[in-house]
Amino acid sequence: MTPFVEMASRPLYLEAGTFGLLLLVFATGFARRSRTSRLPGWITLAGLSILAAASAIALPGQTAFGGTFDLDGISLFLKTLFFSSAALSVLAGLGLQSEAMTRRSVEYHLTLLGSLLGMLVLASARDLILVFVSFELMSIPLYVLAGFERKGETAGEGALKFFLVGSVSSAIILYGLSFVYGATGSMAIAAIGPALDARHPLLLLGLVLALAGLGFKIAAVPFHMWVPDTYESAPTPFVAWLSVAPKAAGFIVLIRLYVEGAGPAMAKWVPAIAGIATVTIVLGNLMAIPQQNIKRLLGYSGIAHIGYLLMGIVAMSASGIGMLLFYLVAYLFGNMGAFFVVQAVAGSEKSDQIEAYSGLARRSPALALSLLVFLLSLGGIPFMAGFWAKFFVFWAVVERGMYWLAFVGAVATVVALYYYLVVAKRMYIDPPPRPDAIRVPAVLLVAIVLCAAGVVIMGAYPSPWVTAATRAASSIF
Repeated sequence: MTPFVEMASRPLYLEAGTFGLLLLVFATGFARRSRTSRLPGWITLAGLSILAAASAIALPGQTAFGGTFDLDGISLFLKTLFFSSAALSVLAGLGLQSEAMTRRSVEYHLTLLGSLLGMLVLASARDLILVFVSFELMSIPLYVLAGFERKGETAGEGALKFFLVGSVSSAIILYGLSFVYGATGSMAIAAIGPALDARHPLLLLGLVLALAGLGFKIAAVPFHMWVPDTYESAPTPFVAWLSVAPKAAGFIVLIRLYVEGAGPAMAKWVPAIAGIATVTIVLGNLMAIPQQNIKRLLGYSGIAHIGYLLMGIVAMSASGIGMLLFYLVAYLFGNMGAFFVVQAVAGSEKSDQIEAYSGLARRSPALALSLLVFLLSLGGIPFMAGFWAKFFVFWAVVERGMYWLAFVGAVATVVALYYYLVVAKRMYIDPPPRPDAIRVPAVLLVAIVLCAAGVVIMGAYPSPWVTAATRAASSIF
């Protein structure tokens, strides 16, 4: 046990392990048999599972590169989330029956690990240069994965839109961070707070530009245009991961810059972020109502959830940030699980239209029940994981006295239940087009069961998860 403890005391051992796994997957590309097998996927899954477990014994408080890399509680929490979500995505991907996922399995998993490595560094970055470089290391592989299958009429359009919007947002972020550096004279995030107290106009401009760029990354309204097309055209296991992990990475940058970096001066930014959260919640839910493609519906639903997550930032407290982290975990299980069921149905019906779910409860009762659980959790029905997630972020903004924001969130939750229940109505009331059951690959079934278990366990016993999230958030206050 001692060697593992010694390894866990080193700040970069998770990143080093991920890079080693990346090299191992790359090496399998030279083996002739691995070119048409699932071997790279199984190796990636095993490595990610080990690293996810290793992140649980990592010791906070370690730094590297002169303090520009800090392994604190919140970064460890998010790294565990990154590893877990990536492992679930890879597990589901092993059940995807497509030529691209078998013939180019090495390339797919290599690219995914490259993006994951960027997320891991980003979670611990305390320097503006390191923030931007790790952000790009995360983002560029995502553009490749979005158009990986290169099939269908919308595949190229969705990937190109994602790339163009992502590139523009990166340029805006870089431009904004250059003003931040010019105003503070330092690359350290900690220098932002003192400069804000001096009301430097260039610093304010830089932070506004950075906020706009990050809005694109997390898909907040009005920077959400890339989401529905990208979700519809990209491989579903990747979309499940894209809907959670990169968004969490975007939120850690928001926390670093506008909560930890700005400090008490953050109070001036609360109205702006509250306004973005409100518009994102309302428009995300309203735009989901007319959707007939379930991946686009979940895309717009995800936009609305970004608004709820922003409420945790608005609260500007350890409780608010802690509940944001709790929400991310609940969202991981609920949203990824829903996409995995979509993958199973699409594999049988060759369609992502909501009408393909007609009579699913009669054809595959377990699959229909799993999707119902995920949708109820996303809708915030007691006592699912999503109920506690929304309740806690509502409570955090109420403690700050922003009752109107909690009211808007509660009303929008009722709206969200409508389009979630439309899908449930298709599954349980509409007659099936044919009686045969939907066959689900064993690995995909395991991924669905794990997500369903997470939703139910977090809903029944939220206390341990809340404690862990609050403890992680307290490290920045």
